Amino acid sequence: MATTRDSPDDDGYKHFTEDSHNVSYGSNSSNPLDEMGSRSSLSREITESMDHWEMNYHEAAIFLEEGENNEKFDSHPRHPSALPAYLLVHNSWYYGLDLTFSIILLLLALAESPSVDKFQLPVGIHGTLELVSLGVIGVELALKLRWIGWTMILKHKRTMVKGITLFIMVLESVIVLVRQSSHFRVTRALRPIFLVDTRACGAVRRFIRQILQSLPPILDMLVLLLFFVCSYSLLGYFLFSEHATNLYFRSLSDSFVSMFVLLTTANFPDVMMPSYKESKWNAIFFISYISTVLYVLMNLMLAVVYETFTGIEKDKFRKLLLHKRKACQLAFRLLVSKQTPNMVRFKQFHGLMRYYSPRTSQRDVVLIFRQLNTSGTGSLTEDEFLGIYDAITLRWRLKDPPDPWFSAAWPPLRMFCRAARKIVTWEYFEHIVYVLIVGNGLAMFIRVLESSVSLEEGAKNFCASWDTYLFLTLFLVEALLRIVGLGWGEYISSGWNFFDLSVTLVALIGSLLLLVRPNLTVVVILRPLRLLRLFKLKKRYRDIFGTLVLLSPLMWSTAIVMMVMYYFFAIIGMELFAKYELRDCCTDTAVKDFYKYDPTANATIGYYYYLNNFSNLLISGVTLFELTVVNNWFIVMEAYASVAHPSSRIFFMLFYLFTMVVLTIVVASVLEAFRFRIQYKKQTSKRDEEQMLHEEVVVDWNSLQRQVQEPKLLESLQLDFVPGGVSIYIGRRRRTRDVLQRHMYISEIAQWLQEAEEQERITGINFVEESHINTRLIHSEV
Repeated sequence: MATTRDSPDDDGYKHFTEDSHNVSYGSNSSNPLDEMGSRSSLSREITESMDHWEMNYHEAAIFLEEGENNEKFDSHPRHPSALPAYLLVHNSWYYGLDLTFSIILLLLALAESPSVDKFQLPVGIHGTLELVSLGVIGVELALKLRWIGWTMILKHKRTMVKGITLFIMVLESVIVLVRQSSHFRVTRALRPIFLVDTRACGAVRRFIRQILQSLPPILDMLVLLLFFVCSYSLLGYFLFSEHATNLYFRSLSDSFVSMFVLLTTANFPDVMMPSYKESKWNAIFFISYISTVLYVLMNLMLAVVYETFTGIEKDKFRKLLLHKRKACQLAFRLLVSKQTPNMVRFKQFHGLMRYYSPRTSQRDVVLIFRQLNTSGTGSLTEDEFLGIYDAITLRWRLKDPPDPWFSAAWPPLRMFCRAARKIVTWEYFEHIVYVLIVGNGLAMFIRVLESSVSLEEGAKNFCASWDTYLFLTLFLVEALLRIVGLGWGEYISSGWNFFDLSVTLVALIGSLLLLVRPNLTVVVILRPLRLLRLFKLKKRYRDIFGTLVLLSPLMWSTAIVMMVMYYFFAIIGMELFAKYELRDCCTDTAVKDFYKYDPTANATIGYYYYLNNFSNLLISGVTLFELTVVNNWFIVMEAYASVAHPSSRIFFMLFYLFTMVVLTIVVASVLEAFRFRIQYKKQTSKRDEEQMLHEEVVVDWNSLQRQVQEPKLLESLQLDFVPGGVSIYIGRRRRTRDVLQRHMYISEIAQWLQEAEEQERITGINFVEESHINTRLIHSEV
């Protein structure tokens, strides 16, 4: 099985400054410049004794990394002196360090005033931690100056914003340390900028970019929505302001706030009832308003955003595809030789892989090269080389293993494994498993109907009784039979097998914990999880689960974006409202009953809304989540409008608008992903999908000897290929959205590539002007 590829910056780039006496390729010629087709700009000042090919491999790997990460080529290192700084920043250790200190910087809000109980730190400590974190983050900007320069940093908007924010925060942190006290620091809300800019949050940045690209139609719809809100606010003021008992339309501002809240239906029908009491015909006003803004305009906004998001998603795929194509073209130029100016030979490809994917095994390098070389010529053309991003994701195994994994085991064990294999491959074995799952469900249903003296006893009967251990034992036996019969690798390659084993073990651990700690009743949720396997039987549920798999990266990005937004508003909320007490507030307002407080132990308190405040970061997060749900959110808003200032409503209204925009885009993305999967299923049969996800490579040992021509490498490959014979390997792709998009957009991809080639022929430039990449390639003059 192929080793998993970590960042190519890990091992290959670390060894760049080490001795290269163990390098085999690129050093056969007495003068490497006589063989090279193009020379790396990073080797322009190296001595003749160093291997120029190694510098070409290195820079080609950097180009491929920039294509994979969607980085602009204008940030490419342009001089050998810039390479150390570039490699330090693009190093997995620095990625981890940058992420760690970005998270620490965010968590400092727990210890800064107003702090969470038991988390408060002295000003000197949290101020010093802040300076250290900002210093580590600032190292990247300082190192970027080594190879980019001020001009390019000023042109790079994200880096410029990060630099300005860093400067402001360092200045504020120094002031806090000097004064030994904090001040009104609303700029702390900008700390998530550093987290979003880390390497780990690349998908988050792309999602934020999609949100920004989707804003124009959203803003257009918001303007239309605001027009109706204002119009109805004006009409409501003139219709209902003279009603003595109506507190919702006493002024134009009250009218606007009431209609804005009614947009979320949080104050309905309360806002209507005083007017409805005066005349039943007044209901027409509110019904027409809700029907127009909620059921027409809001749904129309979703439709517009969905259409825009679908186009953006497709355009994003197109741009990334063409960017990767450009990266491959730039890398290809550095790998060709004068003998084969239009092809890359295996020794150059092998040299590239040592830097681009240093943890890929020698066997997999051979198989990747063979899979790319569809022409069978033994050298890669540029069109074939463009498939390297896809080929490197393949995971290889022998097509027909000569023997099962247990063939060399102890004879009695071999007999047991062979019997287990027959059982798990029996056509009715799956049916038996489903019967056991249904039986487990019936046993749980019976346990739920039983009466119990206490919650602890009920929880024990439900997930720590004899029937629980019976079914868990049967499920473990099933998993053991599959593992023994199929082998661990084949067993764990199935997502459902991994799920079954995980939930069974977790349920067993939970039941044992309940025996030790009877009050740990939360573990009752673990036993029913195995029932999810039954949903696999129905196609509609399989489509839903498949959509969830496709959406999992997007959902992760969405969660981070929502947390970033919560953090932003939580910091602002704490700076504005932390000093206000809500107990027994809001006298002479419509929400005063919600904030009544009686400290006596025996008092019956109807509401606890005074707990919805901004006293620290965690409580602020809970308050903001309640505002996101929008049920009675105006009660919190009106409380702070009463104790602070009426203009504080702007904070809550802006938060609602922000969450509405983000959640609308999330809903649009879910709809787009589900539609995409349904279309994919309609256009692709099961057989076509299997062919798409698998690649077959036939390796003849004699042709491999002609291709490799390196004794030590051939000797190491004898363990994976049959000397003098033929080996057949199967490469499998993961079913990712990118893979499915390449299949769905196959005709569009051909058109995009044709348009790019036509543009290159017209301009005489390969899609990106050479000045934009700072003339990376220097042709040797021999």
